[in-house]
Amino acid sequence: MDDRKITAPTVHRMEGELRVCDPLKVDHTKDMESWRILRIMDELIRGFETLRKYRLAATFFGSSRCTFEDQIYKDAERLAGMLARSNFAVISGGAGGIMEAANKGAFEAGGQSVGLNIKLPDEQGGNRYTTETMNFNYFFTRRVMLSFASEVYIVFPGGFGTLDEFFEVLTLVQTNKIKRIPIILYGATFWTPLIAFMRDQLIPNKAIDPEDLDLFVLADSVEDAYEKIVTLVKC
Repeated sequence: MDDRKITAPTVHRMEGELRVCDPLKVDHTKDMESWRILRIMDELIRGFETLRKYRLAATFFGSSRCTFEDQIYKDAERLAGMLARSNFAVISGGAGGIMEAANKGAFEAGGQSVGLNIKLPDEQGGNRYTTETMNFNYFFTRRVMLSFASEVYIVFPGGFGTLDEFFEVLTLVQTNKIKRIPIILYGATFWTPLIAFMRDQLIPNKAIDPEDLDLFVLADSVEDAYEKIVTLVKC
């Protein structure tokens, strides 16, 4: 429950006028119930118990929608299969699209294929190519699991969720909240404009340091990605 003190009405200046905002009119009916804390604790405990079984793992991030060119999905499937045959457990968000492709590659290679799925009202459940699945109610507990799951993170093209996951892991590594873990960005066409933005806007404005661009590497083929992974993970 929100325990912030109710203060005097806030005054905003708008085009020379003063408008008073009354905090008593704010709807607090959506305050978090205390019982949700127990559900959050349960998800974190079960998540860590699930992941601790996989000593060598690779996490795939990517779009849940089948909207990118078919080759992207084929590449995710093939790379996951190669890693599974090299004794990596493959972990994904457990849904469709690139996540399903990664799970399918590992599953059909006879490897460990894990799906950490989020429950959403408008999307179907997890894909059928997992050897173990865990369902989450909260994005942030699922993101904690994905951020601490693996020895390498492979980020395929995707939308807001994929970009959020990429920057979450990147920030954790940059700030030394987790150990430095290889981050592979797959697909030069998709990622090059974003990297250029970092180089041309963030570095000159001192929002990041030049060496922060060394926290990830770009791969544009399955073979290139595989070689970088097994080299950086020191297999």
